[in-house]
Amino acid sequence: MGVTKKNQNNYEVEYLCDYKVEKDMEYYLVKWKGWPDSTNTWEPLQNLKCPLLLQQFYNDKHDYLSQVKKGKAIIPKDDHKALKPAVAEYIVKKAKQRLALQRWQEELNRSKTHKGMILVENTVDLEGPPSDFFYINEYKPAPGINLVSEVTFGCSCTDCFHEKCCPTEAGVLFAYNKNQQIRIPPGTPIYECNSRCQCGPDCPNRIVQKGTQYSLCIFRTSNGRGWGVKTLVKIKRMSFVMEYVGEVITSEEAERRGQLYDNKGITYLFDLDYESDEFTVDAARYGNISHFVNHSCDPNLQVFNVFIDNLDTRLPRIALFSTRTIHAGEELTFDYQMKGSGDISSDSLDQSPARKRARTVCKCGAVTCRGYLN
Repeated sequence: MGVTKKNQNNYEVEYLCDYKVEKDMEYYLVKWKGWPDSTNTWEPLQNLKCPLLLQQFYNDKHDYLSQVKKGKAIIPKDDHKALKPAVAEYIVKKAKQRLALQRWQEELNRSKTHKGMILVENTVDLEGPPSDFFYINEYKPAPGINLVSEVTFGCSCTDCFHEKCCPTEAGVLFAYNKNQQIRIPPGTPIYECNSRCQCGPDCPNRIVQKGTQYSLCIFRTSNGRGWGVKTLVKIKRMSFVMEYVGEVITSEEAERRGQLYDNKGITYLFDLDYESDEFTVDAARYGNISHFVNHSCDPNLQVFNVFIDNLDTRLPRIALFSTRTIHAGEELTFDYQMKGSGDISSDSLDQSPARKRARTVCKCGAVTCRGYLN
């Protein structure tokens, strides 16, 4: 079991809850990992072998006092003998939040099938993981909707970049250059090689189907926009970044849900209107990292329609490509009114006629901001 006489009396500190000084000796209230709060104990500083947790404890204390100061509230004078109850309460909440976000980060990375890692960060407030969100990697059809539309042909190219490949058969341009960057204008559909094709996984016409290649971070925004997504690495212009996935529902069901979402002030419905408006993608409960990407009136991501194994023009896959170089630490955004055709339309994300009554104020901060999401 790994238990020896040397370590049988050692316990792991999960986080520190409180602080006091008695008889000139510093004590910390310790929450032990794997044990209930009722077993918390006061331990002298000399017994603690957790410098990172100590640093977090004081960082959280400083953050709380800074927030109180910004609110212009009167800060009780610290007698250096004990923490004020409100400070200790905040420190415990922050520690619990940190653990919850860590567990959520691990769950997201277990669920994803793409190469890029997902990190989670909240240095703004005490918000934890969403309680009703499930990570998926591809469309989830609602009952009665069939997404299986197996392709009947595939290429036999030895070099898809230079030969007449799937895009040519579909009557469109080859979407990518030799650097895997998109070279077609918005509104042009992408036809990638499919499961019937004889080319291998390194084919230059297999980009979207490989999934997100970049490590991204879900982070809490500081200006009231909830969660957002930022890149942890540099992304070159015109590069594939992620797909927008969720439940595929009928437009009628989208009308019903849209009115409910309006009341909550949320926007997750993306109309699949490449050639018709029969279906909508709802990423409210089921989605991938794109669920957390915020709107901007001056976005750095562009929408494209993609067809791979399913060639049903009513059901394109929605891919997001960078419009310019995006630097590490920069937030990713797309225009919620942007269609796969590249147009700005009132029939795009969460904007069908029955949902136009509620107007959501835009907080993107762009010079060209339209003022509202819809």
